[in-house]
Amino acid sequence: MMQNVHLAPETDEDDLYSGYNDYNPICDIEELENDAAFQQAVRTSHGRRPPITAKIPSTAVTRPIATGYGSKTSLASSIGRPMTGAIQDGVTRPMTAVRAAGFIKAGLRGSAFDPLGQSRGPAPPLEVKKKDSPEEKIKQLEKEVNELVEESCIANSCGDLKLALEKAKDAGRKERVLVRQREQATTPENINLDLTYSVLFNLASQYSVNEMYAEALNTYQVIVKNKMFSNAGILKMNMGNIYLKQRNYSKAIKFYRMALDQVPSVNKQMRIKIMQNIGVTFIQAGQYSDAINSYEHIMSMAPNLKAGYNLTICYFAVGDREKMKKAFQKLIAVPLEIDEDKYISPSDDPHTNLVTEAIKNDHLRQMERERKAMAEKYIMTSAKLIAPVIETSFAAGYDWCVEVVKASQYVELANDLEINKAVTYLRQRDYNQAVEILKMLEKKDSRVKSAAATNLSALYYMGKDFAQASSYADIAVNSDRYNPAALTNKGNTVFANGDYEKAAEFYKEALRNDSSCTEALYNIGLTYEKLNRLDEALDCFLKLHAILRNSAEVLYQIANIYELMENLSQAIEWLMQVVSVVPTNPQVLAKLGELYDREGDKSQAFQYYYESYRYFPCNIEVVEWLGAYYIDTQFWEKAIQYFERASLIQPTQVKWQLMVASCFRRSGNYQKALDTYKDTHRKFPENVECLRFLVRLCTDLGLKDAQEYARKLKRLEKMKEIREQLVLSLL
Repeated sequence: MMQNVHLAPETDEDDLYSGYNDYNPICDIEELENDAAFQQAVRTSHGRRPPITAKIPSTAVTRPIATGYGSKTSLASSIGRPMTGAIQDGVTRPMTAVRAAGFIKAGLRGSAFDPLGQSRGPAPPLEVKKKDSPEEKIKQLEKEVNELVEESCIANSCGDLKLALEKAKDAGRKERVLVRQREQATTPENINLDLTYSVLFNLASQYSVNEMYAEALNTYQVIVKNKMFSNAGILKMNMGNIYLKQRNYSKAIKFYRMALDQVPSVNKQMRIKIMQNIGVTFIQAGQYSDAINSYEHIMSMAPNLKAGYNLTICYFAVGDREKMKKAFQKLIAVPLEIDEDKYISPSDDPHTNLVTEAIKNDHLRQMERERKAMAEKYIMTSAKLIAPVIETSFAAGYDWCVEVVKASQYVELANDLEINKAVTYLRQRDYNQAVEILKMLEKKDSRVKSAAATNLSALYYMGKDFAQASSYADIAVNSDRYNPAALTNKGNTVFANGDYEKAAEFYKEALRNDSSCTEALYNIGLTYEKLNRLDEALDCFLKLHAILRNSAEVLYQIANIYELMENLSQAIEWLMQVVSVVPTNPQVLAKLGELYDREGDKSQAFQYYYESYRYFPCNIEVVEWLGAYYIDTQFWEKAIQYFERASLIQPTQVKWQLMVASCFRRSGNYQKALDTYKDTHRKFPENVECLRFLVRLCTDLGLKDAQEYARKLKRLEKMKEIREQLVLSLL
């Protein structure tokens, strides 16, 4: 046994890496090309078709299988197969049981050794799917339908409602073609229901926003009646919205309730929104008691600002004072869920401060500001609505609202309510009470002090007390330098004193603080007009017109600037826009008549002067122009009517009665003219012109009164001459 054990020689103990360079020449694969036995084995075994298994097949196999010997014999076993290296030259290699790696099953005998298959060339290209196949057509149609739906939604968001509707209709047409093709190509169960639903829903929405309510309702009905669409019942709420727009309140409520039945109780928010819609419908239908039930349920389940505000309005409509108070308290108790502390940096950590600064004006913060502003608006509106009726006087009602607000999270609104109380006193012409409240608020913090001083400044300005107005404007500006109303009031007081350049500076500063301050922009336009800087004034009013499109005052000022520029055609064009806004304003109509008269268009001038006279027959300038127009056209009887109207408007002016007498004289009615002159002489005995006409008319008619009137005329002329000499001597 020990004879097979070989000990390592002592000389190798020190060399740990000895023997690594020794190798068996049989493992030298580089010499395989020169190995005749190996090459013979490769040539004889290539292209063989080995059996599936090494087992000898059963007796049922009758087909002979070819072997490496080239004769049709029975399948040989792999048992007892000699090793490859032991094959002698000229001896055929027996068949193996397992096909070797790199050998090809269907290869030809005698081919070269090619384990990587490089002789076969590159792989053939992948089979390209045919574009005209039904599956490809369906996929392409689905893509086009989706694109049309997206384009429709984008057009809607951009405000192009007509284009959105056209795209939605195109999507509907293509979707129907898609359904038909899919039914022909596959089974109906493979129809894309989600795509059909989205197409129909988008089409109904576009019909609705384009006010095609009948088509929208029909489309919604198609969706709702199709049982294959899951959760389609919620669309009955959309149908209820359409009926509400059509003022069909009974059907709107019916569909809202059907939608409410479709929504599971776990979807609490959706149920609350539907109930709010039901409440709004009841309010518009005048069924306030039913609306109260809806909003009371909402406030008990999930109180929100809109529901609380509408509940207060409903109780105001039914006149229930106590319930108004309770509803107002519920409105104030609605939590805002705004954490103001997270916007205050508690430490000196620069990273924390950076994060705090980043979130101070992000989208979430803007949403919170909007929510808070909406809450303040609802509370202020509700307080102004119920304050005059919840107590015996509006002052007591405001006091109750102020106390409730002070005890809530909206403490800062209490001062705003006090200012509204002062404004209410102003509307009732009780200036002393208003001033008293505002002076009391003047002692509050800077924001309230600035608001109170601003109102006091406006009060004193309207009372022509420019010194007090300027003083309170200074207080308002010093309390809040960025208050645009205070700066505008200060500019007004400076404007009233004639310092237009300084007034313009205050107005500019107000605009820098608040670019939407339309009062400052309007006043700076007037200031530039006073400074004869007409181009700048026109620029201001045109900017203001872009903000206030239908402001008659702004349109009139633009027309006035063009008139000062002597561009009468543009002035007339802008005045026509004023008339479209206020068609019964007599001053604007008279101005149009004046401009047409200056243009030489008497017929258009007469039309607008006559319209002005029809709406306001006491404008003496309009009456005079109409009388003169009829004199020019020699319609004496018409002219007499207008001059008689003028004599009633200005009974102390002798010229109107003289014009009436002159019209009678020119029309040939001398007797009537004589009577009118005599009546005028009795009222104005020292009028020289009346006496001259009396002398001439009596002489022409051969009356004896001519001599008497001549003596009176001579005496008056002499007295007039003496007075003139007296005046000259005094000088």
